[in-house]
Amino acid sequence: MTRTDSSRRTFLAGAAVGGATAALGAPVASAAPAGEPPAARPAAARPAPLPPNGRTVAVLGGGVAGLTAAHELAERGYAVTVYERRALGGKARSMDVPGSARGGRRPLPAEHGFRFIPGIYHNLPDTMRRIPFPGNANGVWDNLVAPREMMFARSGGREDLRAPIPWPEHSPASLTPEELRRALTGIMETLVRLPAHETAYFVNRALVFLTSCDERRDGQWERTPWWEFTRAARMSTEYQRILAIGVTRNIVATKAEEASTRTVGTLGEAFVFNLLGRGADGPPDRILNLPTNEAWIDPWEDLLRSLGVEFRIGWTVREVRCEGGRVSGVAVTDETGTARTVVADHYVSALPVEHARRTWGAALRAADPMLGRCDALRTDWMTGIQFYLTARAPLVHGHLNCIDSPWSLTAIQQAPHWPARDFPADYGDGAVVDCLSVDVSEWDRPGILYGKTARRCTREEVAREVWAQLKAALNDTGRTVLSDATLHSWFLDPGVDGLGTPNPTNEDELLIHPTGTLHHRPSARTRIPNLFLSGDYVAVDIDLATMEGANASARAAVNALLDRDGSKAARCTITPLYRAPEVEPAKRHDLWRYRLGLPNVFDLG
Repeated sequence: MTRTDSSRRTFLAGAAVGGATAALGAPVASAAPAGEPPAARPAAARPAPLPPNGRTVAVLGGGVAGLTAAHELAERGYAVTVYERRALGGKARSMDVPGSARGGRRPLPAEHGFRFIPGIYHNLPDTMRRIPFPGNANGVWDNLVAPREMMFARSGGREDLRAPIPWPEHSPASLTPEELRRALTGIMETLVRLPAHETAYFVNRALVFLTSCDERRDGQWERTPWWEFTRAARMSTEYQRILAIGVTRNIVATKAEEASTRTVGTLGEAFVFNLLGRGADGPPDRILNLPTNEAWIDPWEDLLRSLGVEFRIGWTVREVRCEGGRVSGVAVTDETGTARTVVADHYVSALPVEHARRTWGAALRAADPMLGRCDALRTDWMTGIQFYLTARAPLVHGHLNCIDSPWSLTAIQQAPHWPARDFPADYGDGAVVDCLSVDVSEWDRPGILYGKTARRCTREEVAREVWAQLKAALNDTGRTVLSDATLHSWFLDPGVDGLGTPNPTNEDELLIHPTGTLHHRPSARTRIPNLFLSGDYVAVDIDLATMEGANASARAAVNALLDRDGSKAARCTITPLYRAPEVEPAKRHDLWRYRLGLPNVFDLG
């Protein structure tokens, strides 16, 4: 649920969608069946790297997808070079606040947006277990910690909804439709305060999706907006705010009137099973116990270098050239601005889709028309801002969602989850004791201070507006949670530029999921024999732009490359989302009904 990645955007699903939606994802072709791992697994054995095979691979992009592809290929004996224009880690990376370090301390940590690695992920955690980290039996995976609770912060004096994260206490013996109805109703009544008839109706809609066959999901539900599926127009403002608008803007960064029911439902189903103790790698809500680069990206780079991976940082991909139906080379500019051509045996395009498709010229597109369909994929803004505080605010020990905020704010207080760091001793100038990391998901609605959208505001106005909306959500019930006197400074993602001008830009947009998106997403294997696609826009089981999707797509790209190369190396395991065996008979029955043109048996309209 990055905003690859939007992985951070998916945390709300563990509460609202995960507490109410049911859906099942189809397994990836040639994927290993999803198991039911315990809360902690034995340390993953790192496979012994194969000897060099003399084959070269150029990986274009050094985000999660690119680093995963490099990792899997290097372990299989390929000579890999990664070309990255900015910094390794892509949208997942953390970064330093320039000029913030004093007295020998580290610079204040910042990020594109807070990281979130839920228990529904399996492929990314497997990679993390294989990255050594000092003192950790399970490598980087042991740096994951589970927040104890979450909160819906309401504005206008309404009481905030604060709830523990229930894992794995809720674990019914059998996931029959009736047991699922009871479990979902209980979770809904705990997390969301709605009239009983609206709760019952939403749970019924969840059962409709849960028991829908894959053909209905890929057809009917992929074409149906979430707003329509949930019948939000007939319901109360609270129902619309929490279960329609809040869910889609914060999870898939898409308007409820446009968001694909298949995408929202698939993610929601995974969180439901996670909450019920099924098919989980761990608790529904997990974050890192250090800034992302310290906890994960830097150790990953060290491992890859030890495997022989080479990095070209500051190199920008300009065009993937095609001659005779094959990639003949890649035009790049190096860190000095000098034009060069990269030549390799194979090429893995691991750039975000909005950057990748700019590099696909007419000849390449003619060689595989699938690339042209990617032009229909849409991206939008979801960007982070960090507020550095001189006193720790009495906030929830986990994520909070300001569901009434015009700019759809979500946030987490970082320092309580970083036990190995003494914030004032380790970071900044010694005055900062915490970082409140906030994601802004809505950039096109007027705010409460200036009456302007976020895109029309200057950087300073964005910071003041977000701070004001946070206070409106947290300081409205008689106590001061956030105080201006404790605000030390702020940092807005530098990928956003030109704010307050007619043409603002964002270097790190996020793939969104309006209806029909599924049918435009490409596969990792292309018709071009030495080109493979990797990134969170590539079609994989999770059907959402996330770090898990980026990781799974890279594994699929490597498997396709190995097939094309005739390699005898072991293929990458790709673990799909969990499918409850008890629900499969209902889905088979629904397949019969769907092919006859009948609605799902639970679909009462």
